[in-house]
Amino acid sequence: MFSVSKFWATFFYVGLLRPAPGTWGSAAAVIAAWGIIEWRGYTALASLTVIMFVLGWYVTAMETKGKDDHDPSEIVIDEVVGQWIALLPVAVGLSHSGASFWTLWPGVVTAFIAFRLFDIWKPGPVGWADRKEGPLGVMLDDVIAGVLAAIVVAIGAWLAHG
Repeated sequence: MFSVSKFWATFFYVGLLRPAPGTWGSAAAVIAAWGIIEWRGYTALASLTVIMFVLGWYVTAMETKGKDDHDPSEIVIDEVVGQWIALLPVAVGLSHSGASFWTLWPGVVTAFIAFRLFDIWKPGPVGWADRKEGPLGVMLDDVIAGVLAAIVVAIGAWLAHG
């Protein structure tokens, strides 16, 4: 039976792919971001990131209600939000350069790898957020991992272009 909350929590069922559903979710987020940025630029990506955070919090609450596992691996809407945050410096760079998304592929690749590393290793504040119970913790660790990855992307761009 179709469930709207599962559809969104798994980001169009991408979270059901195995192995590594979080990585699949991040890859799907990159592809979605490409479309969003080409469509309406970084402001659309930033706005949709906020909307997806709120939606993610809600659907995660629905999908985990009454279950022992507060962060099942098939829920990847949190990875989408974190990956989009990681890609924001790329999106802003594109708006200033007028280039197309894949022109800045080193930033895209860096955002993807840095986000996945921070999300998997969970250093410092990422781990703190991950230990929080409930849907806010599910979303927040990926938000923080996305911010850290965005910082890595921004520093990389600054070092590459002075």
